[in-house]
Amino acid sequence: MNEVREVEVVVIGAGQAGLAAAYHLRRTGFEPDRDTVVLDHSPGPGGAWQFRWPSLTFGRVHGMHALPGMELTGADPARPSSEVVREYFDRYERAFDLRVRRPVDVRAVREGAAGRLLVETSDGTWSARALINATGTWDRPFWPRYPGWETFRGRQLHTAQYAGPEEFAGQRVVVVGGGASGTQHLLELAPYAAATTWVTRRPPVFREGPFDQEAGRAAVARVEERVRQGLPPRSVVSVTGLPLNDAVRQGLADGVLDRRPMFDRIVPDGVEWEDGRRVAADVILWATGFRAALDHLAPLRLREPGGGIRVEGTRAVADPRIHLVGYGPSASTVGANRAGRAAVRDIRRLLDGERAAA
Repeated sequence: MNEVREVEVVVIGAGQAGLAAAYHLRRTGFEPDRDTVVLDHSPGPGGAWQFRWPSLTFGRVHGMHALPGMELTGADPARPSSEVVREYFDRYERAFDLRVRRPVDVRAVREGAAGRLLVETSDGTWSARALINATGTWDRPFWPRYPGWETFRGRQLHTAQYAGPEEFAGQRVVVVGGGASGTQHLLELAPYAAATTWVTRRPPVFREGPFDQEAGRAAVARVEERVRQGLPPRSVVSVTGLPLNDAVRQGLADGVLDRRPMFDRIVPDGVEWEDGRRVAADVILWATGFRAALDHLAPLRLREPGGGIRVEGTRAVADPRIHLVGYGPSASTVGANRAGRAAVRDIRRLLDGERAAA
């Protein structure tokens, strides 16, 4: 399609942050398809949740907050979180008539004429006065490279490809990563695998007690400081630590969560440390997190020398038309809700100011 369609605001991504932003746009008078368009590359509603492994039940999800304007009630904690959240997001989109377009791949965002942005997609091009980017991280799994990577005769996979513990029955599994996914994988795999080994770059820090509002504010402030400096956001666990619940306590007591330092190289039949220690493995599972999916914004040259995009609130400092929600301090579900509201407020102010000036 060669036609360029004009709207006021384009929202990229329909996960928690994107839907929250679309909701607040609707509430403040932006009409879908006339003033706004929401583009999502996933096959259906649910954001990244629809791709989570089946054994991650809703009852095991930590800190899932409802979208603005509609509570998530009556969910069966034994059901897969992918199903629960997919159905909830679907109801939400229909209830508020958000008219998400999918599947649409956004290929690039460029400077257009008259101060507008051109959003080039698999479904044509949109011209917008502002953009809310809510693309999250699921599409950019991080695979660290270690010497000998290509020599390993077993299987290597990332958390993004994990489908559940049953397929690892009788196998020796090395789990890499000190985040929540790594510990969940280990606890699930232990009853099935022949052996599990946990390796992390830094010793894990387990958090006792509730994660209250004061602790939450402190964690957000630390992440926010990084993005203000133009540095890439760190993982949530690096700031908050791992919650020490009953399952984790049992895993520590049983030796399942007996952490080893990061290995130095991969060998054909396992991993090896510099001092000669070796662990045989059939599988290496990389629970090494994700990076922000922002490649489509590269033509705008927003990145700082530190590798990140400098953000004040949700606004990109280098371009006030661009807002990043679900990025850095707003990466949590509750943070995404707040970020969507803040982004819409700033965009409304920006566009009203432009109209007044004109």
